Amino acid sequence: MFLDIGPLRRNTAFRRLFASQFISGLGTMVSYVAVPWQLYQLTHSNAQVGLLGLVQLVPVVVCGLLGGAVADRVDRKRLLIGSEALMALCLAGLLLNALSAAPHVLAIYALVAVLQGASGFHRPALEALTQKLARPEEFAAVAALSSVRGTVGMVAGPALAGLLLAKWGAVGAYVFDFVTFLAALFFIARIPREAIGTLAAAGERPHLLADLAEGLRFAWKRPELMGTYIVDIVAMAFAFPVALFPAMAAADGRTESVGWLLSAMSVGALVIGLFSGWTGQVSRHGRAVVIAAAVWALGIVALGFAPGLWLGLACLAVAGAADMVSGVFRGTIWNETIPNALRGRLAGIEMISYLTGPLVGNARAGFMADAWGVAPAIWIGGAVCLLGVVATGFGLPRFWAYRSTAITR
Repeated sequence: MFLDIGPLRRNTAFRRLFASQFISGLGTMVSYVAVPWQLYQLTHSNAQVGLLGLVQLVPVVVCGLLGGAVADRVDRKRLLIGSEALMALCLAGLLLNALSAAPHVLAIYALVAVLQGASGFHRPALEALTQKLARPEEFAAVAALSSVRGTVGMVAGPALAGLLLAKWGAVGAYVFDFVTFLAALFFIARIPREAIGTLAAAGERPHLLADLAEGLRFAWKRPELMGTYIVDIVAMAFAFPVALFPAMAAADGRTESVGWLLSAMSVGALVIGLFSGWTGQVSRHGRAVVIAAAVWALGIVALGFAPGLWLGLACLAVAGAADMVSGVFRGTIWNETIPNALRGRLAGIEMISYLTGPLVGNARAGFMADAWGVAPAIWIGGAVCLLGVVATGFGLPRFWAYRSTAITR
């Protein structure tokens, strides 16, 4: 019933990797709130905040694909360290810009684009390394632990961001995130080399683009993988309301509300994560993903009609809980069906699926809110999301029928 922490107890290398990403994830969520908040303070435009998603879209697609291919060719630990270091430099740039007398909006867009590009190399290396350190029977537990790790950051990070922004503005938030990157680098450096293993030598591998094409062909031929990507893109592209949180907080009259809104989704997800032991006994993972994504959509529709902040927070908590269920089973499907030699490339494709949706979704929400209002932008998107998720389940029957290959009873 409860969260299985066995992989953390048994595996020192996994424990250090987990600690590094727990710390940096907390800082990342602080900046995740701070960047749109700072943009809204500078521009007072939902569209400008939504544009942030489009600015990050090209780096996500290009670097996600290239980063995945690179992660299957080079030392994944070094790639992880290099990516974290570059992201820390981007945070230093955001900090310097925030400290200036007149912060530049274009500088924010440029630094966030580079930051997103760096994450395109970071995430595939992280996913491939995580799979390498875990045993097949631990995949469900590892997926739940990874989701809880991110969720704790998404609960504490936005709440902390609200406090930091209220007291010190964007400067305080960026300082905090920069320090967490340094701490993460320390833990990654201490992962034992022997736990990582080796990849095929560069001379034995085909060209980088051939590697990339192999990964794309692998994903395309497997409906169970394509279903996880499509459901996530649909769910986030049409029902991701985060770009509207600064405007909702401004309407509420409290700066701290922007953190509460983002934390609410994560509170629901954390509750599910802490009681995720049951996920290891579920075999119909495809159906679980579709049903959970449909519940997410209904939660966002309800948010659009919520008459006050507190009811809106409850709607977001329900949506976040459903998203956690979807994420756990998507992660398990990925680890069960993808060989480690392809894990980096497929992780790059996964990253595109789960980051493209929110980036497009933020842009959609921002432009729709400026045109029609905040509430219609939310509930209309949720309704379209629900239709799209159901259509995906019907359109990909092999995805809907997918059963776990490593279920333990």
